[in-house]
Amino acid sequence: MIPYGRQDITQADIDAVVGVLQSDFLTQGPMVPLFEQRVANHVGAAHALAVNSATSALHIACLALGVGPGDRVWTTPISFVASANCALYCGAEIDFVDIDPRTYNLCPQQLESKLAQAERAGSLPKVVIPVHLCGQPCDMQAIHKLAQRYGFKVIEDASHAIGGKYQGEFIGSGKYSDITVFSFHPVKIITTAEGGMALTNDAELAGKMALLRSHGITRDPQQMTHEADGPWYYQQIDLGFNYRMTELQAALGVSQMERLDRYIARRHQLAERYNDLLSTLPLVLPWQHPDSYSGLHLYVIRLQLEKIGKSHREVFEALREAGIGVNLHYIPIYTQPHYARMGFVPSDFPHSQQYYREAISIPMFQTMTETQQDEVVATLAKVLQS
Repeated sequence: MIPYGRQDITQADIDAVVGVLQSDFLTQGPMVPLFEQRVANHVGAAHALAVNSATSALHIACLALGVGPGDRVWTTPISFVASANCALYCGAEIDFVDIDPRTYNLCPQQLESKLAQAERAGSLPKVVIPVHLCGQPCDMQAIHKLAQRYGFKVIEDASHAIGGKYQGEFIGSGKYSDITVFSFHPVKIITTAEGGMALTNDAELAGKMALLRSHGITRDPQQMTHEADGPWYYQQIDLGFNYRMTELQAALGVSQMERLDRYIARRHQLAERYNDLLSTLPLVLPWQHPDSYSGLHLYVIRLQLEKIGKSHREVFEALREAGIGVNLHYIPIYTQPHYARMGFVPSDFPHSQQYYREAISIPMFQTMTETQQDEVVATLAKVLQS
C-alpha cells in the first residue's frame, strides 16, 4: 500500500531523541524552548508555544483571546473537526463559512456577506479561524481587512502549512492574524510524533497561552498574589491544562526543522509532476493562488463524475483495493452527528457539499519516489477509464 502521507525519520532524528533519553531531562528541559525558537525564527514570529497537539494549541489560542460562553466562532466546514471543536471546548457557539470553489479554503466573499448579515442581527463572531487546507494559505489580507472592519480576532489554523508562504512571507509570521497554529502529527510536513505549536507577535497572548498549557501555574513572583513562601513556591492563578510537549518530541522537531525547506521543495516537485501526468484525465487538479507558496501537505483531486462511469465511492474503493492509500480531507464538519444536532443546513454550504462529493486525496509525501508516483497515476488512469 502506498500511503497518502508518511513521516520521514532519519538517523539524525533518532540520534536527537536518543540524546534526550540519555540526558537529565525528559520533559521541561532545554529542547522545547530550542524548538520554539527554531520555528519562530524560521517563520518570523516573536513568540512560539509548543504543546502536545495542534488541537491543544487551538484550544488555548481561543482561551487566550477570551472566547467563552455567549461568544461566536466561525471557521470553514472543510477541515478536521478540531478547527471547530476548539470553540465548543470554551463554551462558545460555532458556525461555518462556505469554501472558495477553487482554493477550497474559507471564502472571503462568503465571509463578508455573512458578516454583514450578522452585524444587522447583532451576532458577529468574536474569532474567525481560517484553515490553510492542503497547505495553501487563505486570502489572509482580505480576512484581516474584514477583521479590522468588524472587530473579530483571527486564528490561522496552519496545521497543513508550515514552510509555506503567503505574499512572499512565511505562514506563521502573524502579519494578518493574532495567532497561528501548526501541527506536527506524523502525516504532516514535519513531525514530533504528536505535537503542535501556537505562534503570536503579542507578548500578552503568548504569556496567557504559556500559562494555560501548564495547569495555569506560575513561578513568576510578578504574577503571584503575594510574596513567595520560599524557593519551592508556585501558584495556580488560572485553570489551565497539561498540554506540554516533551523533550523527546521537541528534539525530534529540532532535527526535522533542518530539512523543512527541502521537504517543501520536494513536495512541489511531486505536485508539478502530478499536474503533468494527470492533465489528460477527467479530473480537476489543485489550483494554486499566485500569492501563495503552498506547503503542499495534501494533493487533492476532484472527480469529473459526469465523465466517469463510476461513483465517487467506487473510484475510492477501487484505488484502495489496488494498493493506493487514498483518503478524503474532509467530511464537512456540519454533517457530523454532534454538529448536525445543532441544526446546520447542508444546503447553506453548496461549495462544501460539492467538494465532498468529488474530492480524493492521493499520495503525497517527501520520500515518495517517481516509481511510486507512476504507480499511483497508472492505477488512477486504469480505474477512471475502465
